[in-house]
Amino acid sequence: MKNEILAQIDNPAALEKMYRANKTAFKREFANLYPDLQGNTIANCWQERLQYESDDISWGSRKELVFVIVGALVAGLLAKLPNLTSIDPEFFYPRNIGFIVFPVLLAYFAWRNQLSAAKIFFMAAVTLAGLVFINVLPNSDRSDTLVLSCVHLLLVLWSVLGFAFVGDAKNNPEKRLHFLRYNGELLVMAALIVIAGGILSGITIGLFSLIGLRIEQFYMENVAVFGMAAVPLAATYLTQTNPQLVGKVSPVIAKIFSPLVLVMLVVYLLAMAYSGNDPYNNRDFLLIFNALLIGVMALIFFSAAEATKAGTKKAETWVLFLLSLVTIVVNGIALSAILFRISEWGLT
Repeated sequence: MKNEILAQIDNPAALEKMYRANKTAFKREFANLYPDLQGNTIANCWQERLQYESDDISWGSRKELVFVIVGALVAGLLAKLPNLTSIDPEFFYPRNIGFIVFPVLLAYFAWRNQLSAAKIFFMAAVTLAGLVFINVLPNSDRSDTLVLSCVHLLLVLWSVLGFAFVGDAKNNPEKRLHFLRYNGELLVMAALIVIAGGILSGITIGLFSLIGLRIEQFYMENVAVFGMAAVPLAATYLTQTNPQLVGKVSPVIAKIFSPLVLVMLVVYLLAMAYSGNDPYNNRDFLLIFNALLIGVMALIFFSAAEATKAGTKKAETWVLFLLSLVTIVVNGIALSAILFRISEWGLT
């Protein structure tokens, strides 16, 4: 759409047609293009029109709303499979939690971006291969291979989601940054929905308990499970149809936590050197170290995505640079620890 807007910038009718076809995508791409279009009368008019803040919440098209409702029900039914069948919950959930969330998100973006049949087949093949692989692994509570497979399978599914999100935009760095920004906005919106849902659930259970009805088990097994399964899709739908909802919250979170995490990492590395504990000889320490690295890298990606969207001050750029530098140090320590443990104790 970016190239189409540029090509039709002096054609009001074509711009209006593109806007009505996909309002969210048009707003996003126009916002990225406007700094280079300032001075163009038509572009200025569109900027004022799109930047006008309204208190109304957009619910998208009727088809999109129906799609989301159906997708939420499908996710809920997938989450209830152990209750509906004889599948052991302890076997099902660790292996298949990703297949409750990601397939409906993949379907949503495939439908929204109108992906070709070849790309849909590729995503379905990767997802199906992961589903078969993880469920044929031997059932062992102490299997490190199973734990690592479950963790990395989520990363594979997340990568496929990025493929669906980018759509037909080939070699488009901006679209990839949009995907990182989407992940941050998704976390913020999902957290708000979970908090609101938790409050509603507590009030509901409390009210029924006042009249002598204990509905905790029924509520958790039949209502809460559908609600939790629907959260990622509902949060995605809200962020895509109403990008202004968390558009101002996310940058604030990134700006607040980036310097705090930088200070925490520096202090942590110094404390690690002082304490004598290290990830080379302590496996649990290495696992926590890697989890810390993933969290910090996610914050950097999100902060970088926000920086490309609105620009940053010099101080914020330095914070991101130093945070990236410290993260490289942490990554180097983690990688060297992994290589050390492989050389000492083998791949198992």
